[in-house]
Amino acid sequence: METRELTCVVCPAGCKITVTLEDGKVTDVKGQTCPRGKTYAQNEVTHPVRTLTTTVLLENAAAGTKTLPVKTNKPLSKELLFAAMDELAGFAVKAPVTVGTVLLKDFMEPGVDLVACKTVH
Repeated sequence: METRELTCVVCPAGCKITVTLEDGKVTDVKGQTCPRGKTYAQNEVTHPVRTLTTTVLLENAAAGTKTLPVKTNKPLSKELLFAAMDELAGFAVKAPVTVGTVLLKDFMEPGVDLVACKTVH
C-alpha cells in the first residue's frame, strides 16, 4: 500500500488530499471538499496531465514582435511536455495570426491542438 499527499489546484481552497493506492490503483481519497478535488487527485496519481503554455517564433510581424504566445487547448500527458517543447524549438508562425487559430492539430496526442493566444498583424 502507498499513500501520496497532494495539494489540490482545482480551486482556490487548496485542499490537502491524501490518496491511497494498492497495486497502482486508487483505493481511497481523503481531504477534498468537493467532487472535483477527488477527480483531480485520482488523475494526478494515475495519469497526470498539464496544459502547455509557451511561445513560438513569429515571422513577418510588426517591429519588436518576435514571439507568439501559444497553448494547448486541452491538457497533455505530463510525460510528453519535454518532447513537446523540443518539437516547438524550431517551429515558427507567419503573421498575421488571430487568437484561437489552430497552429498544430493533434499536437503530441490526438485531440490536443496548439492554438494562438494573441492576435498579431
